[in-house]
This record gives sequence, C-alpha cells and structure tokens, in this order.
Amino acid sequence: MTRVLTLYKNAFGGLSQAAWILALVMLINRSGSMVVPFLSVYLTASLGFDLEQAGILLSLFGIGSIAGAFIGGWLTDKVGHFWVQFFSLVGGGSLFFFVANLTEFLPLCMGIFSVSAVSEMLRPANSSSVAHYARPENVTRAFSLNRMAINLGYSFGPAVGGILATFSYNLLFVVDGITCISAGVLFFFYFKNKKGNEQKEDENKATSSPLNALKDWRFVLFVLLVLSFATVFFQLFMTLPLYYKEVYKLPESQIGLLIGLNGFIVFLLEMIIVYSVGERLSIRRLVMIGSLLNGLAFIILNLLHSEPILYVAVLIISFAEIMAMPFMATYTVQRSGPKTRGIYMGMYSFAYSAAFVLAPALGTNIVRAFDFTTLWWVCGVLSIGTSLGFFLLLAPVKQKI
Repeated sequence: MTRVLTLYKNAFGGLSQAAWILALVMLINRSGSMVVPFLSVYLTASLGFDLEQAGILLSLFGIGSIAGAFIGGWLTDKVGHFWVQFFSLVGGGSLFFFVANLTEFLPLCMGIFSVSAVSEMLRPANSSSVAHYARPENVTRAFSLNRMAINLGYSFGPAVGGILATFSYNLLFVVDGITCISAGVLFFFYFKNKKGNEQKEDENKATSSPLNALKDWRFVLFVLLVLSFATVFFQLFMTLPLYYKEVYKLPESQIGLLIGLNGFIVFLLEMIIVYSVGERLSIRRLVMIGSLLNGLAFIILNLLHSEPILYVAVLIISFAEIMAMPFMATYTVQRSGPKTRGIYMGMYSFAYSAAFVLAPALGTNIVRAFDFTTLWWVCGVLSIGTSLGFFLLLAPVKQKI
C-alpha cells in the first residue's frame, strides 16, 4: 500500500501550480458538460423535431466543432492562448443561455453551430496553455493531469444532467453556461499576468501560417492517423450503447455504468501509468500499443460473448486511451514551436472533431448495412492499419521522439 501511495505521490509531484489551476479550470468547465449528452433527446422529446432534423442539428454541432478547432488554433497564434481561452469560456457560456431560448429549426441551426464553434476554440488554446505553463520535462504529465480533470468532469456532468433533465432541459443549458463562465473567471484572474516556461523558438518553426503548417506533410499524416484512431475510439460512445441495448438487452442504468467506467479508469490510472512508462518507452511505441489495444477492445466482442466481456472491452479501450492520447499531444508539442503551437494544436484537435462527425456515420451505416459483428471487425482492421501507420511515420529520422 505504501508503495502505491509513493507511486501516486511521484506521479503528481513536480507539476507547476499553473498546471493544477489549468486542470481545475477544465474540471469546472467539463463538470457542466450536460447539454451534449442529452441534446438528441432534447431536440426530439422536448422540442418535437423529427429524426432527420435532429440529425442535421447534431451534424452542425460536429461541423461547428471542426470550425472552432481551426479558428481557435489560428487565433491562438495571432492573439495568444490566454485571450482565446478566456473568450471561448465566457463567450461559449453566454451562448448556452441564448440557445436555451431557441425553439425554431433555422435559428437553432445557427445557435448550435455557433455555441459549438466558440466552445471548441477552447481545445487548441487550452492545449497551448498546458504546454506553455508546464515545465519542459513535465509536458506529458501536465497533459495527463488536464485529461484526468476532463474525464472526472465528464463523469460528473452527465450524471447531474440526468437529474436536472427530469425537471427541465433548460436547466442543462443554464448550468452548462454558468460553469463555462465560472471557469473563464477563474482562468482570467489567475493567468492574466502569469509567465510561462516557454523555451526559445526554433527558427525552423517560427511561422504561424496555417499554409506552412499544412506543408508539414509528416504532421498532416499524423493528424489523419489520429483521426483514424479517434473514429474507432468514439464507437465507445456512439455505437457501443446501441450494442449493449439491442444485443445484450441491458437497462439504461447498466449502460451508463459501462460508459462511465471508462472515465473512472482513466481518472484513476492515467497519471501513474504515464509517469511509469513515459520515460522508458518511446512515443512511437506507446502510440502503437495504444492503437492496437483500441482495436482489440472491439475484436474481443466478436470472439467472446458474455456480459463480463463488455467490462473487459471497456477496460482495454481505457488503456488504449491512456497509452496513446497523452503522447499524441506530446508529439504535437514537440513538432511545433511556441509561435506555431496554436495552429498545430488546432490541427490535432481537428482530428477529434472530425471523428465526432465520422464515427457515428461510419458505425451506424455499417450496422444498418451489415451487423455489429462486421463493425467490430472493421474497427479491429482499421486499428491494426493505424498502428502500422504510426510505426512507419514516427520512426526516428534525426532524433528519437
């Protein structure tokens, strides 16, 4: 027991106060993430839109997320991660109050796109802040701390949202808005005069032009591989719940437990795993392992059929997330420089935003045309190909990364 406590102490030790405050900002912000998990139900059950209209509105949320990732990354390099993050938190929070009062289809289209775009500008700006304020030797652990806070918030937010929704869906928008603005106020007063730990800019990385960033073909391929990884990973939230319901006939309470288990595992284990293996294994190897585990989590659903296997699959995909995602972010930081970090983080965030749109389209269409078995095999094959792609792309050129 003492050894485990020492491991946790070492894993969390040495992180700057700024890294902890950034994590607290994200915890407050994500604890209010109540609108998105219930958006489809709100649009159909509360506002009375049909499935086609709800699908359009949900797609606009994803498209807004993609736009926000790029705009947020570009603005971060132009005006700085401080102002973009503050604007995203306060502006996005204010828009939630506005969208709560929209009931007509076309105004909702504009409102949902806007709130998604402004809110998603936070991701590249926040990632740039993490890299800026973290000590150079602790960048990966600082990202893991941030992700731990996000996972804890995502576990808490939907649970409270489910309770609030029984009274009024408008409460979801109000609480989401309040938490965003509260996080923005905390961020502003702590970081307004805060200096970071930025290293000297590499002359070869001194441009903040999106065009020049797109010319970095190795990083563009990396983003496409992250998109492939995320498309498989997001089946956890998009099609696995349908699988639980239609194939195993699980009640909603158990489905919620299975999905929430992912966030709990990541919250509990990511920091100590990153601390334990981060210095021993290369980013290349860790991302490869994570990609293979990502596919294995779905393949075992075809090989073994029992309820305990559902929990094993969530455990495996949680380890896939832990092994891959923190180090993907670290690679992005290493590939960029201080003046290009925003656009690089924007491109990295784009992969997840695009996967948020692509994953449900791919998953539901394969299930409709074939079955869940086919989808899980596709996820496995895609993950093997993604892992091979990382193996080739992240091979050392001049230095080991």
